[in-house]
Amino acid sequence: MLIDSFNRTIDYIRVSVTSRCNFRCLYCMPNTPFEWIPHENVMRYEEMFEFLKLAIDEGVKKIRITGGEPLVRKDLDKFVKMLHDYKPELDLALTTNGYYLKKYAKKLKDAGLKRVNISIDSLKSEVAEKIAQRDCLNNVLEGIDEAIKVGFQVKLNTVVMKGINDNEILDLLEFAKNKNVIIRFIEFMENERAYPGIKRVDSKEVLEKIKTKFSFKELPKKNEASKNFMLEDGNIFGIIEPHNEEFCKSCNRIRLTAEGYLIPCLFFTESYNIKEAIRNGDIKKAAEILKDVVKNKPEKNDWQEEKISDRAFWETGG
Repeated sequence: MLIDSFNRTIDYIRVSVTSRCNFRCLYCMPNTPFEWIPHENVMRYEEMFEFLKLAIDEGVKKIRITGGEPLVRKDLDKFVKMLHDYKPELDLALTTNGYYLKKYAKKLKDAGLKRVNISIDSLKSEVAEKIAQRDCLNNVLEGIDEAIKVGFQVKLNTVVMKGINDNEILDLLEFAKNKNVIIRFIEFMENERAYPGIKRVDSKEVLEKIKTKFSFKELPKKNEASKNFMLEDGNIFGIIEPHNEEFCKSCNRIRLTAEGYLIPCLFFTESYNIKEAIRNGDIKKAAEILKDVVKNKPEKNDWQEEKISDRAFWETGG
């Protein structure tokens, strides 16, 4: 079992299989060029799997596959199957922008993927295109429908930005209700790569907007990133507050990047590379690095009002 110095059990790894993305979202990487990373710098699925077997044996119960956009990397279903075959009860999830999901949903479900989180920041084509800098809404909507059709547990994610999509909070909640899925409204995380001038809509504003139409109650906090609320009809929505200290108190996750860096906290720049140890077949060394990362996981993130993160979120999966 992996337990950090603040007595939190670390049983969740987010794995970024690629830093590439077919979107250029305003809140993430709007001005980042479409770059090519040398093939040898990226861990092969088999190498990631060797490390993740070690982590699973140490008590990891949940693995979420992220990017960049994970579906731009070929043969993702084969990687999912490796993990599922090793431990069928593993909670295997995916976070995606949904653009390619209609094409790959069935393959991923058959491979053993259980859950999918899909980003949808607007229900208006022109706004969605402004945010993603790509004509994308129709593909995303088709991806959501296909994910539901093949039997995934589906959650929707919306980053709320003042003056851009904050007037769609109620529409997005209604959309999720009609699909019978959970939607989480995420506070924008200030970072140096984001488009200048984006303003965060905090959770209180989101809840006040929802109160104008719906009654709801807060549900007991579980060991997950979101605070969840239940509407009178039983539908659930969530709020993710990365700036709130409560977000960190229950943090049970670390992150692995496509280039082999283990990251203990999203808002910290410290990282430890396990790629060389895995490529050298030194599993003992990789295990030591894993335990060091867990041991050095900070109590809370390094976000401050006057300090903007320089973390490239597309490399760590957000």
